[in-house]
Amino acid sequence: MKSPARMLLAVPCALALLATPTAAWSADQPKPTTSAKATTSDKAKSAAKVAPVDCAKVKCIALTFDDGPGKYADKLLDTLKKYKAKATFFLEGQYVKSRPAFAKRMAVEGHDLGNHSYTHPHLRDVSDDKIREELIKTQDLVKQVTGKSPTMIRPPYGELDERVRTVATEMGLPIVLWNGGSRDWATRNEKAIYDEVLKNTKRDGVILMHDWVEQTVKVMPKLLAALQKEGYHVVAVSSLRGAKDLKAADIYPVGSEKDPGLTEDTPTEGGEFAESPADGL
Repeated sequence: MKSPARMLLAVPCALALLATPTAAWSADQPKPTTSAKATTSDKAKSAAKVAPVDCAKVKCIALTFDDGPGKYADKLLDTLKKYKAKATFFLEGQYVKSRPAFAKRMAVEGHDLGNHSYTHPHLRDVSDDKIREELIKTQDLVKQVTGKSPTMIRPPYGELDERVRTVATEMGLPIVLWNGGSRDWATRNEKAIYDEVLKNTKRDGVILMHDWVEQTVKVMPKLLAALQKEGYHVVAVSSLRGAKDLKAADIYPVGSEKDPGLTEDTPTEGGEFAESPADGL
């Protein structure tokens, strides 16, 4: 028979066991958070942890998006994150100004940022000073909004001359064109966009698309799944073979400026298709 003293000691111990869950049970419980919903910053940090890809060892392709940030860019970024894909965004200053949150998210989530001028003019038709203004103004604004400077230039319509290359040299930036299109701006049709991209798919391909075309954003899950099924890693331009060591005014992909059909992949007029910057987020 237990002594009264031992019984008295056992009571508080039993109560303590009842009041305190076991370590194993506690481990299964949700951890307290400052918010029930993950913050944008937390999501971005998670997305940025995608392991780097060595395109010298695996098959890579780069999807590039002009004239943005477009009004559907947030949905596109969600899809890219889901498929662990990286892209390159050639930004217009006027849209960075009206959609700064999208531009900032592109930078935080580890996508390449490119300079696509401020208002999308035909640079061959404007003065030297205007070329500098269009490119430098966008360069400064993107840095101000995102904390990162664009690392490459894509002139509107892919139009180049020596004056554009001179400004690129002054800014210390390479010029990135493309070697495959989507014609998304022309067809506005998901199947047509899907078929055109797959037709132009090749290793180290640089595909021209637009994040303001709603059908492009809608077909992106299907397109990324198809590319990955074919063994492609969808990466930013800076990850492609031959792109890491580009110098100021170098043109990439090599020889793309000599393609007579290059400008057929771009809208006949640029900015108007992306809608007014005043439409905001």
